[in-house]
Amino acid sequence: MNKNNYAILMAGGVGSRFWPVSRADFPKQFHDMLGTGKSLLQSTFNRLEKSAPAENIFILTNADYADIVKQQLPNIEDRQIVLEPAVRNTAPCILLAVLKIQKENPNAQILVAPSDHWIEDETSFNSDIQAAFDATQRQEILMTLGIKPTFPNTGYGYIKAEQFHKSPIKQVERFTEKPNYETAKTFLADGNYFWNAGIFIWSVKAIVNAFKKHQPNMYSLFKKGLESFNTKDESFFLDSNYTQAENISIDYAILEHASNVHMLEASFDWSDLGTWGSLYEELPKDEHENVIINSQEILLNNAEGNIIRTSSKKLVVVDGLQNYIIVDHKDALVIVPKEKEQDIKQIRANAIKKFGKTYE
Repeated sequence: MNKNNYAILMAGGVGSRFWPVSRADFPKQFHDMLGTGKSLLQSTFNRLEKSAPAENIFILTNADYADIVKQQLPNIEDRQIVLEPAVRNTAPCILLAVLKIQKENPNAQILVAPSDHWIEDETSFNSDIQAAFDATQRQEILMTLGIKPTFPNTGYGYIKAEQFHKSPIKQVERFTEKPNYETAKTFLADGNYFWNAGIFIWSVKAIVNAFKKHQPNMYSLFKKGLESFNTKDESFFLDSNYTQAENISIDYAILEHASNVHMLEASFDWSDLGTWGSLYEELPKDEHENVIINSQEILLNNAEGNIIRTSSKKLVVVDGLQNYIIVDHKDALVIVPKEKEQDIKQIRANAIKKFGKTYE
């Protein structure tokens, strides 16, 4: 395996749409959401170490989750855990990890991947990543993977790729944030729009130059800490300076401005496990299209298309419900129609506001 291959595993989110299982003190990436015996973090790490040496995979997470990461990935070194002292979206934390990697290996090729994706065909995933690594070695470009859309999803961002380019690697014409339903339908009809998977590949040189050009203030802020990165003084610099970084995503900060962004159409099935509904789509179902997680003693009558998850193997009785999310977790029971899955984030906020941070 190429020792210049690195990966940044993004594992700092709260996963509020998976409430009440995903909580601020133990979010979804640390749970076994798919029933595989591994957390999403562990599964993603195992997938990425087929593309980069295990010692070259950096975990980007919130400082509050350092101990959980060490428990779930006991074989990694402390240098591989990059801790954000404050929440500042993806651009600042990616720049921090990139500069740390650059200091360690200026020839690095870097894969950036979220911790909460479902990818079944890992052989095809690794093949696509290698093709992207090969492309970023040949020229100074920023690569992303696009997923061919199968329906007009309004929960994903979209990438418009150059339509008539014969190469599998196409120039990106523009990014579009989550569209409404009618717009998403026109994207599918157009044929050259792809779901934005949030998976990026670039050389350390290309992404650093992109930050210099498109985010000069942010780059200048972090440049002041270069000497301290990868030393015992790093945390002092970050505690004093990190909150000054703009709260902005890598998409808004870099990709929507750069002219050298290219896309490879992914050859694998993919799902962004961002909601209970997306989890429902990936798990096995009974003869009435119900998904049952954890419970082994079930009594269902006139119940179809539900996802039912309990925190223990308790008896579950459901009568007369179709297409519901039913989640029983410790101190909370949530029952919501699947069509309102996007409302769970706001329901969580309402519960915290009314009953306190116990439910955060």
